Amino acid sequence: KIKLPKKTARRYPAYELYLYGEGNYAEENKNLLLTGIPVLFLPGNAGSYKQVRSLGSIALRKAEDVDFKYHFNFFSVNFNEELVALYGGSLQRQTKFVHECIKVILKLYRVRDFAPTSVAIVGHSMGGLVARALLTLKSFKPELIKLLITQATPHVAPVMPLDRYLTDFYTAVNNHWMLKAQDLRNLTTLSVAGGFRDYQVRSGLAFLPRLSQHDSALSVVSSAVPRAWASTDHLSIVWCKELILATIRALFDLIDENTRQITEDPKKRMSVLNHHFVRHPAKIFEENPEVFTELPGIFMWITVKASKWTYSVYNDSDGKYFTFPLASHRKSYSHVYCENSMLDTSSWIYGCINSNSSMCLEATDLSWKAELLPTTKVVMLKLQDYPSLSHIVVQVPATVGNKYTLGCEFFQEDSRTVQLPVTHLFSFGLSSSKILLNSTGLLYNVQLQHFNQIYQAFKIYIESHCQSPKERKPSVYRLHIPWSHEDSIIVAKAPSLTEISAKLHIAQPQNDSRAPELNIYSSSDCRYEVSNTVLFYSYLYILVFQIVRFHAGAFPVYIVSNILLTYGGQLSTLRSTGQCSDFSLELVRTAKPYKVEPLISIVVFLQGFNWFREIWESLSLPEVDAAVLSSQDAWFPLVSLILFLFGTGIAYWSGVFFSTSLRLFSSLWLTLIRPTVLQKDKLITPRRLCGMLSLSLVSWTTCGAFAVFLIYLQYLFKDSDYSQETSQNSSIHTVKPQSSMDGVPEASQPLTNSTTIAEAVNSLKMHLTILNLFTWIVLLNLPSFIYWLKNLRYNVRLDPDPCRSTAVIIVCILEILMNSSTSEVKSSKLLKIAAKVPLPLSVAMLAFGRTHLYRVPHFVTFSLLIHVLCCVV
Repeated sequence: KIKLPKKTARRYPAYELYLYGEGNYAEENKNLLLTGIPVLFLPGNAGSYKQVRSLGSIALRKAEDVDFKYHFNFFSVNFNEELVALYGGSLQRQTKFVHECIKVILKLYRVRDFAPTSVAIVGHSMGGLVARALLTLKSFKPELIKLLITQATPHVAPVMPLDRYLTDFYTAVNNHWMLKAQDLRNLTTLSVAGGFRDYQVRSGLAFLPRLSQHDSALSVVSSAVPRAWASTDHLSIVWCKELILATIRALFDLIDENTRQITEDPKKRMSVLNHHFVRHPAKIFEENPEVFTELPGIFMWITVKASKWTYSVYNDSDGKYFTFPLASHRKSYSHVYCENSMLDTSSWIYGCINSNSSMCLEATDLSWKAELLPTTKVVMLKLQDYPSLSHIVVQVPATVGNKYTLGCEFFQEDSRTVQLPVTHLFSFGLSSSKILLNSTGLLYNVQLQHFNQIYQAFKIYIESHCQSPKERKPSVYRLHIPWSHEDSIIVAKAPSLTEISAKLHIAQPQNDSRAPELNIYSSSDCRYEVSNTVLFYSYLYILVFQIVRFHAGAFPVYIVSNILLTYGGQLSTLRSTGQCSDFSLELVRTAKPYKVEPLISIVVFLQGFNWFREIWESLSLPEVDAAVLSSQDAWFPLVSLILFLFGTGIAYWSGVFFSTSLRLFSSLWLTLIRPTVLQKDKLITPRRLCGMLSLSLVSWTTCGAFAVFLIYLQYLFKDSDYSQETSQNSSIHTVKPQSSMDGVPEASQPLTNSTTIAEAVNSLKMHLTILNLFTWIVLLNLPSFIYWLKNLRYNVRLDPDPCRSTAVIIVCILEILMNSSTSEVKSSKLLKIAAKVPLPLSVAMLAFGRTHLYRVPHFVTFSLLIHVLCCVV
């Protein structure tokens, strides 16, 4: 633990700074006489500062390998495992604390030789966003950060926008990075996304905002990272060994030998990151590799004139050079492709310039044009780009005990490129397409036509048929997305049937016409059949999965919208018939998507016109969320309709659950307590007024969500009392009335009981719907309540509190509503208005609440406020 200045420790009592170490290294650095390069790790949502161990441990092993010529000091911040992805009130506080930590870290090196002037930052999840937010601080000097690496950080938008502090923080950070892009040229940023296994943060959110300056920022998916080639979940991206190795190798390659710190050259930083995270040539990084290299003439030189060549090496004690004259191939072929299954880091393919003899003593090293794949390294050259080359030379070094294969072939690009139409959204799983690759080449490119939107998802099946059952190299299939670094690679034995899941993280940009490709690095004696047949049930599964993947966070909005429509329908029925309808029946009757969806679609369409947008902005109305999602390429046809139907189903079963649970609870309570029948009382009494004031005081002095939770529990028990009253009156009604013995007429008694029971049942139905609505308000405010509980020992008052003001209004409303009955509402002059208000509120909720969940309680609160007025007026 690093001791912080008293002022900093007092201002941020919940946060701490640590230095990681192990073994002798930890003992040597206890006195903080540090000589390494500082790297600061920032954990994410509910993350631990101890997660730095993976990076620190691997970096220490790497430093030992180079005899501590260079080494890194890894620091980590303890954010007390705060839920910053759900509560944004502490993000600004975390950002300011990180700024203080950077100043403390740099002071530790102040009197050292080669003292650093900046700190490299690695941020996981929301920690990466906090690191980006440093640049928004007025007192922060941008030169304090030269390198920023983020892991599974949602840069574009919050996953669950549960409070305005979270959305405002995102807006401030992204706007600053857009407007101050020129000032960020000296900051190199790498964002690594987890891929499809990360169900918490979809990779589309982890891509840095698209800027006109692409030379200082890089976004990749872990499945495309060389030597990793795997998707990770949200937590394992911190300790995934392959990714950690790539990160540490990049950090060591970024060291400037003169300053012994991270290089000041932005171009070199980007070259290193591209080398380790985008295209690895299977060679150790060199900043300025030699253009020409000498080829020793001690090996045997063999000329190959065939257009296709393969060679197997096993225990070959004599090295060889295979030369391929290009003059005879330029007229017939456009490309040359070579592959080598020996995965060492030495050069292996060269280009000779104007060599007329059978030997080439000086050549261009083409190994830097190669690309590393899981089982081989490959290089493909367009002959037209190398007019000065006379020969291609492939080197086979002397090997003992190693077995590997090499292959080269010349081909015309058109002959190896085929088109495969993919299934579209409205095919309903009934369309299919298939192609057969009959030739025996080493490489095929299958272009996936019309595959450009993120909502598209389908399965590609590749079946390989081989001529003989001999042992052969495995096939490598790569789904290549040309407009973003999100390739996925699969290795399969040959022959075999392989299934590839085709989905996109980023939609195709409007100015990009390139098509995604399926690259097949094949075995030379095998034929391949590629198809994308999709069955109807598979289509439904994929469609549902895509909707959940992109819009699961919007489910609460659609559920509450359905419940609100049902609530309005119950008020309407109460006004017309005098009876409150059952929740499930009213949901089926009232919650119709055509009541809300067309108006939103019309508004989104009109916002495409400048005149309407000007009118909209003049009214100070926020942007419709559907337009925001469209700008993020996350909106697609029919999604709102399907989400609404999902919401209807969930709302129905939540209503059944509440009704059943309340009846069971009240029955148990009735059996144990045997309470008397509830007496009718006034809506507002001094006791209830004191309750309102008490809970309002709790909301203002502690946490608004806590007051909301308390009033929710009170309401829950009150509804149990209503259910008990209904049960008691029902049981009394089934027995012969004994009060007739006391002189009360028998004919009037059953009528009174029937009226009482009907009134109690109507009130109970209404209260169940209100409780259902209120439950979702509690759930949406729950993260700030949990945050407040975790930090209670540091501060009794949650500051800032996203629901403090709303909580006071909710407390007052529900304190009155829980004591109301439908008899008071039926006679109200405002009942007609109260019955019609939920529909426009549902429309507004879907229009403005899908990416701003914290607005949902406001719409519900307004509707309940009209209900309270009905009880009074």
